[in-house]
Amino acid sequence: MRSLRRTLMAASAVSLIALSVTACSDDGSTVRFGYISDYNGASLLAIANKQGLWDKQGLTPEIKVFTNGPLQIQALGAGDLDFGYIGPGAMWLPATGKAKVVAINTLAYADRVIGRPGVNTMQDLKGKKVGVPEGTSGDMVLNLALQKAGMTVKDIQKVPMDPATVVSAFAAGQIDGAGIWYPLIDTIKQKVPGTVEVASTKEFPGSSFPTAFVSGTQTDQALTEKVIKVLQEANDWRAAHPEEAITEAAALLKLDPAKVKADAANVQTMTTADLVAKTKDGTVAKWLNSLGDFFVGTGQLKSRPDPASYYTGDLYTKAAAK
Repeated sequence: MRSLRRTLMAASAVSLIALSVTACSDDGSTVRFGYISDYNGASLLAIANKQGLWDKQGLTPEIKVFTNGPLQIQALGAGDLDFGYIGPGAMWLPATGKAKVVAINTLAYADRVIGRPGVNTMQDLKGKKVGVPEGTSGDMVLNLALQKAGMTVKDIQKVPMDPATVVSAFAAGQIDGAGIWYPLIDTIKQKVPGTVEVASTKEFPGSSFPTAFVSGTQTDQALTEKVIKVLQEANDWRAAHPEEAITEAAALLKLDPAKVKADAANVQTMTTADLVAKTKDGTVAKWLNSLGDFFVGTGQLKSRPDPASYYTGDLYTKAAAK
């Protein structure tokens, strides 16, 4: 993981500049919230803004876009962010004690291994350069695809790079493949017609890939409960108004609603009541344990922790009851 640490350290200066927002006010009413510019990461924040859900809890959001989950967790640890969003590929970071999962968001299936025209299988990538944002869901799908193909990371030339660089490097022919996600793949396909989807998280029907909202490890409990309530109300509005949710997310992202709709097609949403039930019956813990086992296999975790050590399911359930 040395290369990931180097990537995060190199990006820290950029992320800290991007986070030039006002610190939380004395009464705790201002919430600094990070997100990723896709449907999963943006839809609930867009809905909460439009529906006045922050006002109901006496909160003022200051939202900032990030390119990936690990950078947000780094910002949480530095005290530059209060809450953020991560995909399943970054779930190993809360599992190592670097953040708390305060709410499960969706099950996501937007990650792919892609190849340039002529690359049709994982075997075709042997010995070739594959760009990937390390520690993200792009890294996760690459590892899953390698395992399924009976390969290891030693069979390819893995090139760590941030998501935007993956797009530009693939378009320029500097890499032969990539572990990346939608909607960035749409952008790549526009630049490189004939791009092939070599592997997908949809190929692993026995696995679940939860996305989540996270906080720092020392966040105030009362504030966390208020934020969870905002997310829960936005979540139920999204479930009841799927088309409008796409429109709201597109407005925040400044993207064509058709592109956001295509991105949303890779997402399984759930109601708050369903998520509460899945928290109580152990389903969420099963999802997190499955990811934990995977991360042990990749070396990102030394051992699989109890999900209760980093998922605040009790707070989620408590907030839903109010």
